[in-house]
Amino acid sequence: MKANLENRTVAKPVHNEEYIVPQVDVFESVDGYVLTVEMPGVGKEGLEITLEGNEISIVGRPTEETADREVLFRERRHQNYGRVFELDPAIDTGRISARMDQGVLTLTLPKSEQAKPRKITVE
Repeated sequence: MKANLENRTVAKPVHNEEYIVPQVDVFESVDGYVLTVEMPGVGKEGLEITLEGNEISIVGRPTEETADREVLFRERRHQNYGRVFELDPAIDTGRISARMDQGVLTLTLPKSEQAKPRKITVE
């Protein structure tokens, strides 16, 4: 049985901010799901993950470069990232964990013990 892990962009902009949709890979194992979210320029301090009901929202704000130099040309835009996922009730929301490393967020969504497959012993 596959769990429901629907996604969409951030529905309500916060403080009239615009968001771009980060690229996400979703992996499933017996124990749960792992999401990897690419947000270049975003550090741990610029990350906001919110769980409300069965929705998890991910917002990433890149840090501004504060170097003592003048920008002559820039191709990269300073833009915030945003994504919302609807979680399956089989996910144990109390054990969700997150790790940010070099602009890649790894979000671990463990399945509850009741949702995991188990072997039935026949007597």
